[in-house]
Amino acid sequence: MMKPDNIVYMDNNATTRVAPEVLEVMLPYLQDFYGNPSSMHRFGGQVEAAITEARQQVAALLGADAEEIVFTSCGTESDSTAIFSALQSFPDKRHIITTRVEHPAVKNLCENIDTLTGHKHRVTRLTVEADGTLDLQKYEEALADDTAIVSVMWANNETGVIFPIAEMARMARERDILFHTDAVQAVGKVPINLKEMDVDFLSLSGHKLHGPKGVGVLYVRRGTPFVPFLVGGHQEKGRRGGTENVASIVGLGRACELAAAHMTEENNRVKALRDKLEQGLLSSIPHALLNGHKTDRLPNTSNISFEYVEGEAILLHMDQYNICASSGSACTSGSLEPSHVLRAMGVPFTAAHGSIRYSLSIYNTDEEVDFVLEKMPPIIAGLRQMSPFWKADI
Repeated sequence: MMKPDNIVYMDNNATTRVAPEVLEVMLPYLQDFYGNPSSMHRFGGQVEAAITEARQQVAALLGADAEEIVFTSCGTESDSTAIFSALQSFPDKRHIITTRVEHPAVKNLCENIDTLTGHKHRVTRLTVEADGTLDLQKYEEALADDTAIVSVMWANNETGVIFPIAEMARMARERDILFHTDAVQAVGKVPINLKEMDVDFLSLSGHKLHGPKGVGVLYVRRGTPFVPFLVGGHQEKGRRGGTENVASIVGLGRACELAAAHMTEENNRVKALRDKLEQGLLSSIPHALLNGHKTDRLPNTSNISFEYVEGEAILLHMDQYNICASSGSACTSGSLEPSHVLRAMGVPFTAAHGSIRYSLSIYNTDEEVDFVLEKMPPIIAGLRQMSPFWKADI
């Protein structure tokens, strides 16, 4: 197996390494404190106490109350729970508002909502501007009396573009419409204070902020109508059945605590590294384009299109140097369709296929950025020499 020390990892929007401090607090609950938190004996009771502490740690990062935190298996489950809960709470309302650039967890759910519920729904998918931002006037016009829920991501996973969630939630509240945000990419990177916002539901995932995979959270504002997605035992006060994933919950709590402590570094040092990488690539490689708003973006994310080459080919060549990133292209075997996010932004065909997302973390260094800046220009130049688009258009 490849040793992690040899990897230049810039794919943190896909997943993050588990922080050593997180692993340290998890291990006892995988080895010694294995009791069921629902058990009546003290051995299980001390495990329940650990979950309570983790709930408080998550709530502190979000500016929420501990009672508003529901532990789930992942961000996808949290998204589904919020949307299905709203539709079941208001069965006479059959309208959903979302965007054309949502994560598949929301996008695919909305595309299949009629089949999944057995009812006909109207789904409004808001368009985005060329820089990936939303038009609030179009959003306001979409709000209707039969709207059950608005589901809009806090920050886009491909471009890092941040949406005006506070204002959008306020506009929904004024119409008595529930508001959900998939904040999987935003939590831990930008300050969030839900006590000062009108958000009803918020989703997050542990493995996006240096916690473990397989654990997530759904924030449910106190007083919000709620119908469980997983029905079973009394866990999570009846809001999510199933024995708790104790070690991962404890790890997520610690990860949230660390994220709060590292917020300044994320928005200063990590942002500076991202800007150095971004400016270096754009200045050293011709026909390279930034995708997304220049400033209203996550501090760690840069999506750059290298025209006339394929993103998958770029990644394969980067992999030869143990550089990890992601393609903005959703190409699969037998398909040449680019990312739905870039299509919604109107990115040209010759650029959309050659987009690479670099997403950094507090573990990245100046030396790693220098290494990427050294290797990328010859990679792109070599691929362009083999590209029929490059030869035809340049």
